[in-house]
Amino acid sequence: MPLVDPVTMGTGSKDLATRWLSQVAGKKIGNVTDETTFAKSELPKEHRILKEGDMATMDHNPDRLNLHVDNDGTVKNVTAG
Repeated sequence: MPLVDPVTMGTGSKDLATRWLSQVAGKKIGNVTDETTFAKSELPKEHRILKEGDMATMDHNPDRLNLHVDNDGTVKNVTAG
């Protein structure tokens, strides 16, 4: 279960992305949540982690969280769709 559930708190995909960005920006996605890592198990069910240069489907899913990470796995941006 996520620490914060932006899906029920926001009104749209921009709200979803903004709320999650504040939770995960600058952190790596891992198995536990601590000062430098955010637990993958706490992300919404509908999510994908995209590294620089990764291909992604273009289907739009407003409930899906897209975590954009750099080459070392640090979250740089979050979008929804």
